Amino acid sequence: MAGEAKGADSGADSGADVGAGAVAGAVAGAVAGAVTGAVTGAVTVTGAEIDTAAAGPEHRAGLVGLFGATGSPCYCRFFHFDGTNNEWLARCAQEPGENRRELERAIDSGSDEARGVVALARREAGGQPEIVGWLKVAPAAVVRKAYERRLYKDLPCFSGDRTGVFLIGCALVHPAWRRRGVATALVAGAVRVAPAWGARALEALPRRPKEPVADEELWTGPISAFAANGFVEVHEMEPYPVLRRTL
Repeated sequence: MAGEAKGADSGADSGADVGAGAVAGAVAGAVAGAVTGAVTGAVTVTGAEIDTAAAGPEHRAGLVGLFGATGSPCYCRFFHFDGTNNEWLARCAQEPGENRRELERAIDSGSDEARGVVALARREAGGQPEIVGWLKVAPAAVVRKAYERRLYKDLPCFSGDRTGVFLIGCALVHPAWRRRGVATALVAGAVRVAPAWGARALEALPRRPKEPVADEELWTGPISAFAANGFVEVHEMEPYPVLRRTL
């Protein structure tokens, strides 16, 4: 199964199902401190303070820089790519610029394909904050590809009214900020801001390995980040449970 090339920080817990060709991993660690604010949130992570906010056009350059810093050629386009798995891997290897341009267009147009939360590291007065994390948070209808994958296709937990259901599709954290709680902060940010987008529930598809795995196998966020933010299992399937948080 081919997956998206992602990067984030991993720890004792895990992220989600990944496919061949992924080049980075997902995030772990608990957040210390409180989240405040309706749209942005100040959060204390290990050794620093960050802010979380809904991603917008003003974050486009920083997001592109984040993908570059992590060596991730996917630019969060896997769930919107219509080709085969091999064609996706070839595109990431040979035409990453097209993925980047698609992400930039989606951000600038306000498309749901670029819906998400960013983590911003605070700089000294007058300096621009650095984007150190990204969490895709898209309406389920926009990321149908995730639900059509072999592991999740036609599961009973996805039946019924799906209006207002959003999927946390993937996580990306700057290498220098991994294992510091950024993923947990990003999930907390999603819980806070998603209702303003019309979300009534968030879903996640993490991986729960029995043994340590490489970062590149953990690209949809560690299960610890979801547990810390009130997500519960709605489908028990090892090592790929389905999690949900009602908003």
